[in-house]
Amino acid sequence: LGANIEACHPILFDRIKARKRADRDGVKVIVVDPRRTRTAEIADIHLPVLPGTDVALLLSLLFEVRLAGGLDERFIEDHTSGWADIERALEGWSAERASSVTGLDAQEIVDAARIIATNGPMLSLWTMGANQSTSGVDKNLALINLSLATGNIGKPGAGPFSLTGQPNAMGGRECGGLATTLPGHRLVADAGHRAEVERAWGLEPGSISDRPGLTAIEMVEALERDEVKVVWIAATNPVASLPNAPRVRAALQRAELVVVQDAYYPTETGRIADVLLPAAQWSERPGTMTNSERRICLLEQIGEAPGSALPDWQIICRVADALAYGDDFDYADTEAIFDEYRELTRGRDLDITGVSYDLLRRSAGGVQWPHPEGAVLGAGAEESSSPRLFGGGRFPTPDGRARFHAPGYRKPAEILSDEYPLALLTGRVKDQWHTMTRTGKVPKLMRSEREPFLEMHPDDAGHLGVADRQLVRVTSRRGSLQVRARVTDAIRSGAVFAPFHWGELWNRHAVTNAATSEATDARSKQPELKFAAVRVEPVAAVAA
Repeated sequence: LGANIEACHPILFDRIKARKRADRDGVKVIVVDPRRTRTAEIADIHLPVLPGTDVALLLSLLFEVRLAGGLDERFIEDHTSGWADIERALEGWSAERASSVTGLDAQEIVDAARIIATNGPMLSLWTMGANQSTSGVDKNLALINLSLATGNIGKPGAGPFSLTGQPNAMGGRECGGLATTLPGHRLVADAGHRAEVERAWGLEPGSISDRPGLTAIEMVEALERDEVKVVWIAATNPVASLPNAPRVRAALQRAELVVVQDAYYPTETGRIADVLLPAAQWSERPGTMTNSERRICLLEQIGEAPGSALPDWQIICRVADALAYGDDFDYADTEAIFDEYRELTRGRDLDITGVSYDLLRRSAGGVQWPHPEGAVLGAGAEESSSPRLFGGGRFPTPDGRARFHAPGYRKPAEILSDEYPLALLTGRVKDQWHTMTRTGKVPKLMRSEREPFLEMHPDDAGHLGVADRQLVRVTSRRGSLQVRARVTDAIRSGAVFAPFHWGELWNRHAVTNAATSEATDARSKQPELKFAAVRVEPVAAVAA
C-alpha cells in the first residue's frame, strides 16, 4: 500500500517476484495504488483507490475479514488490548460503504479481504504513499491493526513491514534523529527518558529541555515568525524536497544565518547558504547503518574525502569546540561514538550492548538488534541472536500486550473543487534519488527519464483538451509547474502523478514541489505530499 517497490525497493521486489514464481497458486499479491505501476502488474488484485481514502479501505478490509472468519480470536484475547475500540471503529464499514468512498468495486474489496482471511500468513508493506498524508498515522495504525487482528505477526511470512524511504532511516531514528526523540527509542516528552540520557551524558538533572524540537514544516513557520534566526542544514536539500518550495526558500532567506553542510554543490539549498561546510560522502568515512530488518552493518571507509571536506561527525565536533563545548564532543573516532550510543540502548527494546565494531567486522551479514551483552549469534548466512520479534506474542509494553488503536477516516486537507478538480500525487522514478544531487550527474541514469512529466488518465486529458507529450501547466493553490503530459490508463481518472526529483537547478518551471501541500498530520507532522488539489491546462490555452 502506497509503495511502488519495483522502482523504490527493487531488491525486495525481486524477492517477492521470485517467491510468487515458486508458488503461483499459493502466493497472492494485493497492491493498493491509484497507479498501475510495474509493482501492480504482478498483483492478483490491484485496488486503484481514490487518493486519500486508504483508511476507509483498511477499515473495510478488516470489517470483511471478520465476516469471512479471518480473525485470530485466540491471539486477540491472549496478546492484545483495545479490541473493543476497533469493533466500534469498524461499525458500518462494509465493502458497499467503502466502495462509495474509495471508488473501488465492492466485490474487489471483498475478494481482497477473503485472501487475507484464508490464504495463510500475510506480510503488509507500505512506505511514503501512506506516511506523507494528514492521516498518515491512522493509515499506519489501520495496517498494524489488520496484522494484529489476524495474528499475522511474529511468525514466518507475516507482519506489518514499514519500508523506509532512505537506506539508514531506521538507524537515524534509533539514535534519536527526530525532533521528538532521544537515543535508544526514547521520547523527549518523557521525564524518565530525559533523566536516563542526562545520567549517561553526565548532565545535571533538568538539563535536557522537555520541549520537543521543531519538525521541518514547523521550522519554516518559525522562520516566518522570526522565532528561528539560525538554521544548520546537513545532508538534505529542503528547498527542493519540502512542499511549497517557494515558501521554504522565502522562509530560509529571512534567517540571519543559513549553514549548509553537504557533500554536493550546487544544490537548491546550498545556493542560498551563508556558510558552506563541505562534508565527506558515505564511502569517505566509516560508520554503521541499520536496515529495515533491524540489521546493523559496519561501513568501512574506502577513500579519502577531497579538499577540505570532513566527515559530518568531525564537523559537528569542531563547531561544538568553537562554541566552548569541546569537552563534551571529544570523540577519538566513530567507534567511540558508537560505543556511547551502544550503552544508551542497555535494557531497551533495541539493546545492542553485545555489539562492537569488532563483532560487526566479523559478521559479514551484520547483526540484528536486539543483541544484548552475552548474546550469541546463530549459525548460517543470516546469523542472528534475534531473527524474529514478537514470536512469543509478547510486546514491548508495560503488560506485554500489543495495543490496538482505533483509526478514523478523514478526507485530505485540501478539497477538490471546480477550480482545482484533480488530485496531484508525487513520487519517485526508478533511476533517480531524491533531488538528483548525485544521480542527476550520471548520464546512464538520466537516459531513462530525461525530464519530469505528468501522468494523467485519457478521460481527464480528453476533457481538458490535452494530448500526449503536450506541455501542460499544473496549478495548485500555492504554485504551478510546466511539464509534458503522459496520457495513460495506468493512472485512475481524477488523479495525476508527477515525480518530485527535478528542482529549480534542472528546470525552474518544472518544480513539482512548487505545487504540493504543506498540511501535516497532527501527530507525525509529516506533510501531505501525496495529495494536492490542482488544475491542468495546455500551455497554449494558458497563453491564449
